[in-house]
Amino acid sequence: MRIDILTLFPEMFAPLKESVIGRALNSGKAEIVITDIRDYTLDKHKKCDDTPFGGGAGMVMTAQPIASAIDALDPEHKARRVYLSPKGRKFCQAVVKEYAALDRILLLCGHYEGVDQRVIDLFIDEELSIGDYVLTGGEIPAMAVTDAVMRYVDGVINGQSLLQESFSDGMLEYPHYTKPREFMGLTVPEVLISGNHEKIDEWRKEQSEKITAKNRPDLFKGAGDKVDGK
Repeated sequence: MRIDILTLFPEMFAPLKESVIGRALNSGKAEIVITDIRDYTLDKHKKCDDTPFGGGAGMVMTAQPIASAIDALDPEHKARRVYLSPKGRKFCQAVVKEYAALDRILLLCGHYEGVDQRVIDLFIDEELSIGDYVLTGGEIPAMAVTDAVMRYVDGVINGQSLLQESFSDGMLEYPHYTKPREFMGLTVPEVLISGNHEKIDEWRKEQSEKITAKNRPDLFKGAGDKVDGK
């Protein structure tokens, strides 16, 4: 898989070189290409924004540098082109799996008041939002999308781990414990050290249902009636 990220601030993506994603890149299982939009502007001062028509606060990213960058990176339109925007469809685990099945994704990071609408109309396949809030730019959303999708690249994460995490079966994940067995007066539930895997599976399912019913009842319809009558 290849993910292209178009941004005015390429230095913000250094964390993607670390940890699990960094190992995936070093092994050749995936490729992330960070492109500075300023490299494609025709303005001699590397300017990529201007005041909005109609007035208003802030600046708008101009169309030309973005269009030129996309044309250079994806001339045959082989990538799913995504603009990170609060106006887009909501990013969720289903979208993660949808994107993970693609060979290539191009993520456009807006900044300031956003990008010229003509870029979206002419070059973007869809807008995507990571939540109902506004950030200073699309860089953090692009990192979130990249991290979530890269986890599903074959060989990056143990396949069993992907099956036993939050949202994998429509519910939130059960609690985890490790050594020591006692910490600050709290002990590991006895069932987890019983060796009875059937009982362990039952406990984990029960805990998953309780946590989902309490924290995200929207994910588990009817859970409130099944768990402790709440």
